Amino acid sequence: MSETLQTEAATTEAAATDAAATDAELLDRTASAVREAGSALRERFGEVVRYETREELMRALAVNDDAALDILRPRLTALRPEAGWVEDELDGGALPAGEWWVVDPAEGNVNHLHGLPEWAVTATLVRENRPVLTVVHLPLTGETYTALAGAGAHLDGRPLRVSRTADLGLSIVATSQARPDEDEKVVRRVGSSITAMLFDALVVRTAVPATLHLVNVAAGRIDAFWQFAGARADLLPGALLVTEAGGRISDAEGRPWTPQSESLLAAAPGIHAEAVATLSR
Repeated sequence: MSETLQTEAATTEAAATDAAATDAELLDRTASAVREAGSALRERFGEVVRYETREELMRALAVNDDAALDILRPRLTALRPEAGWVEDELDGGALPAGEWWVVDPAEGNVNHLHGLPEWAVTATLVRENRPVLTVVHLPLTGETYTALAGAGAHLDGRPLRVSRTADLGLSIVATSQARPDEDEKVVRRVGSSITAMLFDALVVRTAVPATLHLVNVAAGRIDAFWQFAGARADLLPGALLVTEAGGRISDAEGRPWTPQSESLLAAAPGIHAEAVATLSR
């Protein structure tokens, strides 16, 4: 290799190392902000919040969102002033070029209002439509799941690995319902997929939010998760966690998954093909 090429290669390698170090530091600071927002929501948790109309429900959801966003927005904006901010947590599809914060300030917000423990706070940095880092914090347990692209997935600093199971018939699988006001075709597809999995898997779990199923796939507690439709905010964090924990991510037909995909399948490598076959029936 010429001296010039050696110099260029060393410069490129040094730049990549610096970027990785910067992203690792950014992950730590993001986790701090997410945990602080989680503490604010934990203080609001307990009593069941009553509502009689859709409008009252939406107002109650917004109060929780705002309590977390009042902390997350300034903290994360200070970390990455040039990054965009995704306003609609139910939105999907590709993002414009550049960096974007994809945040769900109260993932599982309805559960929070009902005094149920399945909720979290999430923040993901997306760079050129690829998730770079993510934090999922469960305030009631104190658990913090993190992933950094190329550097693995962790739970409170401990490495995560997906399940080694190779038999769908011995597997626990999970799905999340279609979002409110979803197209009838999608709702029926969800129902038929659950029926198919009831025949082929050991146990089928159905609940919201999607992110909590995906962290369980990353941790090896659940062997597969699938969902039709869905939004960036409830799929990107778990998709990065599962990928970095050694899992397979695709759409339900086994094709590469992107935020534009109409479905997502996250599975242990040993049962991914079986799960695709079941969902394709």
